Amino acid sequence: MKIKFLGGAGTVTGSKTLVESNGIRILIDCGQFQGIKPLRELNWEPLPILPNTIDFVLLTHGHLDHCGWLPRLVNQGFEGKIYCTSPTAAIAKLILLDSAKIQEEEAERANKEHYSKHEKAEPLYNVIQAEKVFPLFRVLKTNEEVLLDPEISAVFRNAGHIIGACSIELKLEGKTLVFSGDIGRDDDVLMFPPIKPKEADYVFLESTYGNRIHPDEDVKLLLETYINNTYQINGTVIIPSFAVERAQTIMYLLWQLKIENKIPDISYIIDTPMGISVLDIFMNNRNWHKLSESDCIEMCQMFTLNSDYKETITSIFDKQPKVVIAASGMITGGRVLSYLERYIGLPETTVIIVGYQAEGTRGRKLLEGATEIKIYGKYYPVLAKILEIEGLSAHGDQNDLLNWLSDLKKKPEKVFLVHGENQPADELRIKINEKYGFDCAVPLMGQEIEL
Repeated sequence: MKIKFLGGAGTVTGSKTLVESNGIRILIDCGQFQGIKPLRELNWEPLPILPNTIDFVLLTHGHLDHCGWLPRLVNQGFEGKIYCTSPTAAIAKLILLDSAKIQEEEAERANKEHYSKHEKAEPLYNVIQAEKVFPLFRVLKTNEEVLLDPEISAVFRNAGHIIGACSIELKLEGKTLVFSGDIGRDDDVLMFPPIKPKEADYVFLESTYGNRIHPDEDVKLLLETYINNTYQINGTVIIPSFAVERAQTIMYLLWQLKIENKIPDISYIIDTPMGISVLDIFMNNRNWHKLSESDCIEMCQMFTLNSDYKETITSIFDKQPKVVIAASGMITGGRVLSYLERYIGLPETTVIIVGYQAEGTRGRKLLEGATEIKIYGKYYPVLAKILEIEGLSAHGDQNDLLNWLSDLKKKPEKVFLVHGENQPADELRIKINEKYGFDCAVPLMGQEIEL
């Protein structure tokens, strides 16, 4: 059996792990690289194996860094089945279409305004190519075994993190391989705690926050304070947010604060068409989260939902204080850029970062104190207040990741730490070894191992 780390090794994006066994090739996730340019450029490189030789893709969840390269895979010849849960299929469709539209728009804009270094800017993939992925989805239920081959089976287990997210247990050649996907938090506002594996010969564990403990902070109080402080100086609050789960979590917390009369009666705007569409997925999959139908309905009534870009323009030029939740979460694209073009240079603006910011993203640069940011080829001074609420992360921290391993009945032969930058992964490796005595390794991108 061979394992090849094609992405998500030494970095938090581009997750792709290839499993080869007895002539069968299985790709666990097929994510897009984000962040620094050398990583983004990898999205344009062909896989080191031919896509038409891959039999299955098993998708842990629908975030772009786990599913966003599927259109390229299909365009280059993949014709196999893509297994995932029902909410993951629905979310992946939204995210891939959104990604394709953004790429088409940015390529068109780059060509129009001549800020691309290429003679002609091209999208990584277009909407038509994204749509060709959808017929390959095969929906399965959690905790039910699916046979990929007479001697290979897979079981999906709830991983928390976002709606539909799962860890995957793969049984082949008498061994059990467990791929964590992204692990949620044990005390998440909306999601149920992740299911811990009971047995595994090999574990492939994410390490996004492998070196961090989420602060024990009162997230509601921080939101209340930041919003009221900004309102008092007639400013606007901008919350760059992942459209899936994070936007809904923030909506829920703001709704609770509004019920308690702790935040002002101003406009609260959701400006992410995908985030709005995800609300329907939440309504249709209530067994995946803690909100009731009435909660969902009442929560949504508090917000102005901007779908059309004309509504975005109206909101941008509205001089009244407001709170805007807009994608993308790492400020790599999406409508949040249009808001920041106008508001990042105003000292009365508050930008609240609420999720993981990969290396090289605008969000990471803002957290690191950048005095200017580049948007659509132009530089804008950063005069807004840049604040962070770490307690809103949908990723488990070091303690959550260690706890996820705590139910294993026997010591695995090896734990591979993936989907993390090198330092967090290495610190988690040390902690796992100290606590459990497990043999851990941090694989390199492109590395191939035999089990």
